[in-house]
Amino acid sequence: MAEPERPRRPQLIVTRRLPAQIEARMSELFDVELSEDDLPMSAKTLAAAAARCDVLVPTITDRIDAAVIAAGSAAAGGRLRLIANFGTGVDHIDLKAARAAGVIVTNTPGVLTDDTADMTMALILSVPRRLAEGEKLVRSGKWTGWSPAAMLGHRIDGKQLGIIGMGRIGQAVARRARAFDLSIVYHNRHRLPDIVEQQLDARHEPDLDRLLAESDIVSIHCPHTPETENLIDARRLALLGRHVYLINTARGSIVDEEALIGRLERGDIAGAGLDVFAHEPAIDPRLLALDNVVLLPHMGSATIEGRDATGERVILNIRQWADGHRPRDQVFEGWV
Repeated sequence: MAEPERPRRPQLIVTRRLPAQIEARMSELFDVELSEDDLPMSAKTLAAAAARCDVLVPTITDRIDAAVIAAGSAAAGGRLRLIANFGTGVDHIDLKAARAAGVIVTNTPGVLTDDTADMTMALILSVPRRLAEGEKLVRSGKWTGWSPAAMLGHRIDGKQLGIIGMGRIGQAVARRARAFDLSIVYHNRHRLPDIVEQQLDARHEPDLDRLLAESDIVSIHCPHTPETENLIDARRLALLGRHVYLINTARGSIVDEEALIGRLERGDIAGAGLDVFAHEPAIDPRLLALDNVVLLPHMGSATIEGRDATGERVILNIRQWADGHRPRDQVFEGWV
C-alpha cells in the first residue's frame, strides 16, 4: 500500500515547553499545540495527543509505549506519522511498536555531545576535590578558615579513567580528560579504529570487569538498552576499589542504584558524581545524606546553546519529513 501523502503543514503536539525562539519557529512552520504547564504528560494525555496529531514532539520524560502509538494509529482513527524526539536517547519510545505501526521516529544525535562531556569533566573534578562539600561548608557558616589538614581531596592527574561507551560523548570526554593528564582506557561494543585510538591516546579493554578493577575513575556513557540495564550491577560494583570514583551522566538504570548506595555508605568506593537516577525525579533519601556524592538534576545537556540546537534539529527533521524526504536523524530499531 502506498504511503499517504504527507501534510505540508503538519499538526504538531509538543509535550514540554521548549526555548521561546524554537516554539516561535515551530508556530511559523507548522500547526502547533504547545505545552501550557510544562509538566510530563500522563499516559492518558499522551494517548489522546497521539490520536489527534501528525507529529508528536516528546522528551525523555514522556513514555511513548505501544498503547500511545496504537492510539495514534490509522487503525484507531488517528493520524500519527512521526515522533520527532527532542533529545538523543530514545529508550522511552517503543521502537518496535512504532515500526510496526509505520510511525517514523527521529532523534537529535550529536548536538549535546560537548555539553554532556563538559558536565562529565565537571563531575570528574568535583568529586575527588570535594567541591560540593566545600561549597556546603562555606554556606553553612561553619568554615573557620584555612587549615593545612582540612578538606583534603585527591589529584586526578596520572590516574586511569575507564570510559564505558566510546561513542560521541565518550570520545569527547576522553579528549578533555587527556588535558588533565588522565590515562584513558575504554570499553565499547566495537573497538575504535586505530587512528581514532591514537588521536585520543586511548586503550581498548574488551573485558569490562578488568576495566572496573583497574580504573581510578569510571565514567558511564553507553546508551540505556535492555542489554545495559543494570550493566553495573552489585557484582561489578564490588570490583571497584575503595579509592574509585563512579561518574554517571548517561542513564540511572545502567547502574544498580541500591547496590551503589550500599557501597557508598560503607566507604567501599570513594565517591560518585551522578546526573541521572534510576527513578528520577525521585531521589533515594540515602543519596541525599551522603557527603561523598555530587548530585545533579539531569542537567548534563542543559545549556542555552544545546537546547536551541536540539530544537533546530527537531524542526529540520519535521520539515524534511513533511517535504517527502527521509529525515536526517531517522531512527531504526537497534540504532544504538
